Amino acid sequence: MPKHAISRLVGKLAAAEAGWLTTKLISAFIKAYGINMAEAKLKNASDFKTFNDFFTRELEEGARTIDPDENALCYPVDGAISQQGDIVDGQLIQAKGFNYSLTSLLGGDEATAKPFQGGSFSCIYLAPKDYHRIHMPMAATLREMIYVPGELFSVNPLTANNVPDLFARNERVVAIFDTAHGEMAMVLVGATIVASIETTWAGTITPPAGKDIFRWQYPATGVGAVTFEKGDEMGRFKLGSTVVSTFAPSMIKFNETAGPETVTRLGEHYADLCSAKTNESGAE
Repeated sequence: MPKHAISRLVGKLAAAEAGWLTTKLISAFIKAYGINMAEAKLKNASDFKTFNDFFTRELEEGARTIDPDENALCYPVDGAISQQGDIVDGQLIQAKGFNYSLTSLLGGDEATAKPFQGGSFSCIYLAPKDYHRIHMPMAATLREMIYVPGELFSVNPLTANNVPDLFARNERVVAIFDTAHGEMAMVLVGATIVASIETTWAGTITPPAGKDIFRWQYPATGVGAVTFEKGDEMGRFKLGSTVVSTFAPSMIKFNETAGPETVTRLGEHYADLCSAKTNESGAE
């Protein structure tokens, strides 16, 4: 199928203000996927002018609580863990029998990937029913954003188990951050019918799609600096997809009770900072 053309067409339809037809579509979607509108700020299908407005709906205040522990990271999205663990020999686990390249995932530049070699990664899948805004798992400063063109395969569990290099082949937006504890990357992966990927600092990154990799650098301080606290919104998907996060070596330790298929909720405990545990033990 012409996945890009279909996805962009759906994107235009999702952005259309079609009155009663939009309301009917949203109502059908809510029913089909069992979406909990009680936690949304706007609760009725008729409250939304476009399907995109509904899909990127804001949560009601208090619907999610950000983990207050300064030594812990919080989940950046509602979804389910696909895979997470160590980055071994520059490879991330996609599914049983499938690995993919860290360097390819981050845009093909070895220098970009180097700080994460030997580190850890986590891949979280957002289903159509999920809240589709993406938030920061910890305080950080944006250093670089990279647009990477690619395919638009579906990213559901079925394709993850059957399409090699799925997350390193699909169109994606890579955000590289500096934190007080090491470097972190958040990769927003596009998919079939994902009409748009946006960030809070630059707006819509795609569409339009391109054939070239683009990079934007940001200052650490002063005019143009982009900083976040834990829990701040950093981006959103218009229709569902996947977020892959990578962390520097010895930076974090994931929640031991979590693994593939674990349901995630924005703000809940995601991982602990290794440096914090070392300091508390008195080893340093």
